[in-house]
Amino acid sequence: MTTSDTTPSPQPSAPAPSPGSARIHPKAIRAQRNRRLLAVAFLTLICAIGYLAYWWSYDRFWVRTDNAYVTGNLVPVAAQASGIVTQVLAEETQFVNRGDLMIRLDEHNAYAALGRARGRLGEEVRRIAALFMTRKQVAEKLASRLARLNLAQHDMDRYRAASPSGAISKQIVQNTADKILALEAEVRETQAELNTLDAQVGGTTVMAHPAVDLAKHQLIEAYLEYTRQQIRAPISGYVAKRKAQVGDRVQPGAPLMTIVPLDHLWVEANLRETELQHVRPGQSALVTVSLYGSKQTFHGTVEGLVPGSGSAFALLPPDNSTGNFIHIVERVPVRIALPAEEIREHPIRPGLSTVTSINVTESGQSVWTSLATPSTAEYETDVYADELPTAESMAKEVMVSNLVVADDEVAGAAFLEEPDRNRIAPREGDRALSPAGRGALERARLRRTWDNQPSSFVPRRSPDMGVAAFPLTPSIGPSSGALGPDAGRGASRMRPGSSVAAEKPSLGTGRH
Repeated sequence: MTTSDTTPSPQPSAPAPSPGSARIHPKAIRAQRNRRLLAVAFLTLICAIGYLAYWWSYDRFWVRTDNAYVTGNLVPVAAQASGIVTQVLAEETQFVNRGDLMIRLDEHNAYAALGRARGRLGEEVRRIAALFMTRKQVAEKLASRLARLNLAQHDMDRYRAASPSGAISKQIVQNTADKILALEAEVRETQAELNTLDAQVGGTTVMAHPAVDLAKHQLIEAYLEYTRQQIRAPISGYVAKRKAQVGDRVQPGAPLMTIVPLDHLWVEANLRETELQHVRPGQSALVTVSLYGSKQTFHGTVEGLVPGSGSAFALLPPDNSTGNFIHIVERVPVRIALPAEEIREHPIRPGLSTVTSINVTESGQSVWTSLATPSTAEYETDVYADELPTAESMAKEVMVSNLVVADDEVAGAAFLEEPDRNRIAPREGDRALSPAGRGALERARLRRTWDNQPSSFVPRRSPDMGVAAFPLTPSIGPSSGALGPDAGRGASRMRPGSSVAAEKPSLGTGRH
């Protein structure tokens, strides 16, 4: 074995440390880490103290939720009569005023039905007036036969007194007795005819007869069917969700479009049931709409709490008694009113998302109260106010024009709604006139009395709906402070008492 084989090879030596470098001790690393952790912990503690101070001094007095949305009155416009759409006069995003014509239906069938109803009413008036005259005729016939019967009975008394002396033969007495029996039968027959007529017209008048009243209301119904072939805007607002198309055949109740008044909106905030303990009507609220972000804050007021959670009013409410029960925190809607001035300056739309905060430090009012009131224009409309008075005026004109009566007594009673109503006593100067002259004067006075009566005795609204305000304040127009162009409802097409109410051009056949 040689020396080179037994000599080990040299191992590579470690690099020599540089003169400026020094090895970091593990203790120094741990100290540096602890200092950083202490700094983070200190900053966390400062933030926690700041948040707790903010929550204690401010945030704990507010209830916040982002489950809140803008909503308002979405007024549906539906068909009120059957027909085919012939013209659509309003489009989506367009502003319409209350009373504006929006949709026109084919009115030919309705006009024909209105003509039939007018003819039926005139025919009934003439028929009932004829019954009154027939009753008068039968009453006169009964009086004539009673007079003949009395004459025969007087003759019989004289004949019986002269018969014992032989001045009157027995044949004359017998003939007179038979004549009395025949006259008594005729009197009973006439009395039965009079009773039959009394059963038909007794206790009433021509104008107040049930048959005439039925035909009158059939005419009113036909007129309403005719005039509602023209669909008008019930309120002022912007058109949305138009479904009506020319050529569609619609039935009553079919939705055609929706009108949205943008000057009256509110926020519906869905709060957890655990947050409602201190929420009261009257408390102030701050509303931030996502449309404007934090640049605009609406200052609202809590108007009331909805009496039930959303699940209670769901289409399929949960039935927890079946055993399929999961305890979840329910949400209750809270209505928050928004100032109209801020809505005009920063327009918003129903359905927008908001972040709503309610100040629960304010006392507010009792949870049983509500500040919401139906006081704005979209809660009432008068576009149908002229229909019934106009229909009644048309019916009155038809009834008066078809009442052709020559008899004073029947003519006087025919113009009265009830027997002995508005009876006009004869004046001192009228006694010098002839019976025909007095009858003509009485008929003229009765006509003036009828014309001075209101055109409609039907109340404008049913008693259970309260007292109607008339005339209604326009929701859109000069100095109304509402959205949209300055315009109001135009004059009515027809007014009660119009002399042309029954003519076709006045029934709305003209095109606007």
